[in-house]
Amino acid sequence: MAITAPRPGAHLDGDVLHVTVPAAPSAEAVELCLPGDDGERRVELRRSGEVWTGRMDDVRAGDAYGLRVYGPWDPVRGVRTNPAKLLVDPWTRRVAGTVTDLDVARPFAGTDPFSSRRDDRDSAAVVPHGIVTADLGPAPTPRPQVPWADTVVYETHVRDLTTLHPAVPEDLRGTYAGVAHPAVVDHLVALGVTTVELLPVFAHTSEPSLLARGRRNHWGYSTLAYLAPHPGYASTPGREAEEFRAMVATLHAAGLEVVLDVVFNHTCEGGADGPSLSWRGLDAAGWYALDARGRDVDVTGCGNTLDAGSPLVRGLVLDSLRHWVTTMGVDGFRFDLASTLGRPRGGAFDPSTPLLGEIVDDPVLSQVKLIAEPWDATGEGYQVGGFPAPWAEWNGRFRDGVRDFWRGHGPLSEIVTRIAGSSDLYWPARTPAASVNFVTAHDGFTLADLVSYERKHNEANGEQGRDGTDDNRSSNHGVEGPTDDPAILALRARQARNLLTTLLLSAGTPMLLGGDELGHTQHGNNNVYSLDDETSWRSWSSPELVDFVARALALRRATPALRRTDFFYGREDTDPDGAAPDIAWLHPDGRELTEPDFHHHGRTLVVRVDGDRALLLVLHSGGAPVDVLLPDAFGDTAWTPVLDPGTTTGAPPDTDALPAGETLTVPAHTALVLRARPRT
Repeated sequence: MAITAPRPGAHLDGDVLHVTVPAAPSAEAVELCLPGDDGERRVELRRSGEVWTGRMDDVRAGDAYGLRVYGPWDPVRGVRTNPAKLLVDPWTRRVAGTVTDLDVARPFAGTDPFSSRRDDRDSAAVVPHGIVTADLGPAPTPRPQVPWADTVVYETHVRDLTTLHPAVPEDLRGTYAGVAHPAVVDHLVALGVTTVELLPVFAHTSEPSLLARGRRNHWGYSTLAYLAPHPGYASTPGREAEEFRAMVATLHAAGLEVVLDVVFNHTCEGGADGPSLSWRGLDAAGWYALDARGRDVDVTGCGNTLDAGSPLVRGLVLDSLRHWVTTMGVDGFRFDLASTLGRPRGGAFDPSTPLLGEIVDDPVLSQVKLIAEPWDATGEGYQVGGFPAPWAEWNGRFRDGVRDFWRGHGPLSEIVTRIAGSSDLYWPARTPAASVNFVTAHDGFTLADLVSYERKHNEANGEQGRDGTDDNRSSNHGVEGPTDDPAILALRARQARNLLTTLLLSAGTPMLLGGDELGHTQHGNNNVYSLDDETSWRSWSSPELVDFVARALALRRATPALRRTDFFYGREDTDPDGAAPDIAWLHPDGRELTEPDFHHHGRTLVVRVDGDRALLLVLHSGGAPVDVLLPDAFGDTAWTPVLDPGTTTGAPPDTDALPAGETLTVPAHTALVLRARPRT
């Protein structure tokens, strides 16, 4: 039966291809084009209201297709129609090819994007194409549906995770199938993570600035097609969608969720001096935030900003997200530079803007995990704590507070607030799980580098050190970079375990950077977005922290009080019968901290978390040992060490119970965890 509903995109019915292109209000004509060996077949689409529609016969799945738009050339108004430039359908579900000639792909003649002349060279041979696909049907597997309180995120890049994995066959390394290999799945399950967050897997191509320098975007934050999986991650060319779905099914069968890092803030076209690959040639003013002179408003630092207030953008975002849930089977999304979704036309952030509301109100999307990176490239975009429920957020305040504490900076109030779930940011509308806690992520130092470098070393990026943050809040512990000094190496290893302990045992949703458990180093480079080499590829030769992470996460699972669905109340929750508070903040001498203590730049914090078997966290960032009185004021009779950063696995060398009220000498730079004896 022929397709009659004007769904955006290209849809195959037998050998008939039906195409719907929303908007393009400046267009005088739109053509559907199928390049081929015998020339290009073209069909002119009909305008019907706000859409252009048409059909072409004798089309098969796997055929390449694109769009050509005829109309005026008025760059100052954002109108850049140029029929010489073949455009990718924004709703295509598969792409092939890349930009091989940036100059020909540009719509303007000369070097001025606001020139009065169009470039008449045909771009079809030098730009990507959409590919006709058959419908795949719904995703085949049920979801693990891990509760937020139990979620532990593992952030990784598809290619980086397996390119060097010795157990993954060479033809599967760096692919979706590689991620689904039993050796990789077993590793993730053994670690104790629940949710794999993949760096961008939407089809992408490199932005103009990289193409001009002969480089490419390795991370993938440069989207070309929002409904198409990236073909470069498929072990079998042309089977990327099927392979992606199989990967998701395998991870689901192991109880692991899949969350995608999605980029709806900008596209691969760059600024006005970039190419016309899709949106710019269709309707630049309808897709992008432009100023009064037709120039791109850039709050992303990537040359352009998709206009979150545009009906076109909102429609594509919702269609894309639903597709990845219902057809591809994913369990949620992490939104890159998510503040832009609340800044229509690049204006002030408003959490009640239509797009944010439409996402959380959607009957499909409301059932999956939604995580915001709550900032963009501008100061106005920093909105940590500013997103409405049910959004979770990457909590940059947690990262900074924990890094500062372990390098001896900042007041105790900051680390206390972050360990307790950041109620200052998320109470009362959300729970501690809304705080996605991390100390490292793809953007910045790895854990190994965080304890080995005090400044970035980004020379390999070819940008003369202009890229990457200078606010690393790191310590090299005496020597910048590699060293043979055994004392420094031992201290770095201990500090890495201290940071992990704080991350994995704090209230909130912990996120581990994939490769940190393997001791991966980027040699001090904190922005490896363009490096597809051993700098980025995870080394599996020295899994230094695997056992430690697994032990810490097992401890988290065994302690319900750390996986809270509400915030700690402290003394306010104490009943008249004298029950212990749900959390107590203690001085090393055993007394409870008072208000002045929290504003002190202390180096030692003792935290008692109540429960069936209370947990005691002793966090000591000082450079000399400290005596700590094991608390006895809450009915505890003895304490048993359960996690010790002094060993590589975290297994305490001595597990004898220590009497409450006894003084314990804690070594310098130590995050020690003890468990109370069961109450009788």
